[in-house]
Amino acid sequence: MVGSILGNHVRRVEDPELLEGRGTYVDDLRIPGTAQAVFVRSPFAHARIVDVDTTEAERAPGVLAVHTVATLGSAWVPPFAKVNDRVGHPPLADGVVRYVGDPVALVVAETRAQAVDGAELVDVDYDELPAAVDMEAALAPEAALQFPELGSNIAQSVHAIHPEDAGDVLAGADVVVRARIENQRIATAPIEGNAILADPRQVDGVELTAYVATQHPHLARDLLVEFTGLEKGQVRVVTPHVGGAFGGKAGISWTHAAVVAAARQLGRPVAWSETRSEAMQSMQGRGQVQFAELGLTHDGRIVGLRARNIGDCGAYAGFGGSLVIGPTHIMAQGPYEIPRIDYAGIAALTNTAPMGAFRGAGRPEAAAMLERLMDLAALELDLSPEEVRRRNLIPKDAFPYATRTGLTYDSGDYDLALTEALRLADVDVLRAEQRRRRAADETRLLGIGVSTYVEITGFGGTELGSVRIEPDGSVVVMSGTSAHGQGHATSFAMLVADRLGVPIESISYVQSDTAAVASGGGTGGSRSLQLGGSAVSAAARAVREQAVAFAAELLEASPDDIEVSDEGLRVAGVPTPTYTWRELGAEAAERGVTLRADLDVPQHGATFPFGAHVSVVEVDAETGHVVPLRHVAVDDCGRVLNPTIVRGQQHGGIAQGMSQALWEQFVNDEQGQPITSTFADYQMPTAADTISFEASSTETTTDLNELGAKGIGESGSLGSTPAVQSAVIDAVSHLGVRHIDIPCTPERVWRAIEAARSGNPADPWREPPAAFGSLDVSRGPADGGVEV
Repeated sequence: MVGSILGNHVRRVEDPELLEGRGTYVDDLRIPGTAQAVFVRSPFAHARIVDVDTTEAERAPGVLAVHTVATLGSAWVPPFAKVNDRVGHPPLADGVVRYVGDPVALVVAETRAQAVDGAELVDVDYDELPAAVDMEAALAPEAALQFPELGSNIAQSVHAIHPEDAGDVLAGADVVVRARIENQRIATAPIEGNAILADPRQVDGVELTAYVATQHPHLARDLLVEFTGLEKGQVRVVTPHVGGAFGGKAGISWTHAAVVAAARQLGRPVAWSETRSEAMQSMQGRGQVQFAELGLTHDGRIVGLRARNIGDCGAYAGFGGSLVIGPTHIMAQGPYEIPRIDYAGIAALTNTAPMGAFRGAGRPEAAAMLERLMDLAALELDLSPEEVRRRNLIPKDAFPYATRTGLTYDSGDYDLALTEALRLADVDVLRAEQRRRRAADETRLLGIGVSTYVEITGFGGTELGSVRIEPDGSVVVMSGTSAHGQGHATSFAMLVADRLGVPIESISYVQSDTAAVASGGGTGGSRSLQLGGSAVSAAARAVREQAVAFAAELLEASPDDIEVSDEGLRVAGVPTPTYTWRELGAEAAERGVTLRADLDVPQHGATFPFGAHVSVVEVDAETGHVVPLRHVAVDDCGRVLNPTIVRGQQHGGIAQGMSQALWEQFVNDEQGQPITSTFADYQMPTAADTISFEASSTETTTDLNELGAKGIGESGSLGSTPAVQSAVIDAVSHLGVRHIDIPCTPERVWRAIEAARSGNPADPWREPPAAFGSLDVSRGPADGGVEV
């Protein structure tokens, strides 16, 4: 064969049908006899349901059924991740609503318009209750309790210190920097909201077919099996095209379960898709307040880290709040040598929309905390931001590296990524321009921000890879991952083309149908290439061995003498016939020979991508307005299979991370009413707001999978947010500004400048809530909390 296709820019094979309007999403499906569902939702953040009168709605034209908890049952819907065993949610609210938007009733009608009209006729009588909206205030002794039987609003907590780190972890520090750091709640906001079409009609032994916009078809199937009591073989989940997810479509939610239950009672297919306002409420992420302290010596070496972090669960112990217990905790060390760590985290219940994952799921929050502390340390010690980082980065010869939180980093060259990012950005020239503007007393100030990070991806486990040769010589590839924009069809086809020597055009990819794909872990945690890709690669190798053995039999030769070329399979160095893949597939079908491999391939441990980012912004000192000018990213995801796909993931992550730093925030008022639930209010950037990113890579392979690959899907969001925040603060640091919480809106930046000019710069520190004092200390390695 001519050189390998791997490592080359290859256009995505998925794109033509999407660009030409041939994609099919759940809401595009047209199954005859399908009814439409609409939810009736709570207008209160916390209230007792006194009565639900459905009489008028049931009489409305076209209405087929109106459901409440009385008709759909009060059994809890099995969650994607369980945070607290004593907290759950039935398909519809049971007795009490706990956030604005909590589903109280479900109207099923012949058309969506009739369902909307019917929903307006459902009369719900509420008795409003006090609400706990702010995560810090929710931990106060006098706070309204979401579940009084818990005795507090703490859904889960951890206080972990390594067994060797006795005493004050900051003891011996010459300098201690402290900050209360906000990592704001943001809307996941994929272009497509949640959607499901549930068909309860029996077909070939399948009692329920659910078309679901989800990241995890097999997990969704398993959760529906648990909810319905059906057997695995009786439930089929199909995931067609999905318009983005970013962590927001993990498994299923209780709204999916309500539609399934309604369809089974009706005996007809029932469809539901979210409105934009519903989607803004149902998919939210981030939401932490961090009280962090970093001790260092005079020469800038880290002595220890103490963190007291709160994660906002929202209502019903949304698993996003527990990320403060899991990923944020275990990644608290970041890319640095930190000899001692004292970490405590509380997942707090609030009367707001349940929190889930958003690109990075707890790891960007850890990076943002550490990078803010490193910048404060640089200011305190009069060092450049890159120098204080360099003095503490884990050296490349220290891997595999055991962290104080119980992880083992597989491989890394952190200084290389930082050096390359600084070189590409030409930081010395940028700082010279910054000094010129300051000396000239210009109002448009230049800021340069630096960040370094490491993240955890893959999380180990197994994944299915399946490859088979069809009678016409084409190749069918399957994996248990579930692409919704990541480019699996392209990446996996490249692997198979390389292993078998077949043209990429002859390869088709099947995914996201539990009736066709035997098993799967879905897509999340940047796992797909390292697990799914490695499994597909192994399956392709196995099929190649089968094909070689079969060709040897046909050619009456030893398998060792068979060579595979672009033309097909033949005996090396002998003028015998060449069997093309088409001929080999036809011959195998004729003789009843199977050329197929289905392999579950394990990966023993997580991988740890890393990188460094440099952000350049311009800040108007008179208005606080921030304009991003440049963003340089050097991300290392191990072996790069397709640079085009890697760049796309980098650009997407950077855009979302920059947006969190500058624009996005989901806001609820003091009563828990969402006030940014549409794109008219929520500051979602457009292409006109962002810039062209300068993304590149280094390649430090891992030994944990055969490809040497690590994850890339979330890396951009780890490096970009702290770099942009750092750049904004750097632009006005000479005025006395030390900290600005994200998003760095014009108002926040202007207020920080004015406070500094008046001689009263804001102190970034305040003491954490007293609730942290009551947590029991665990002196063992981190168990990771809830894994996502």
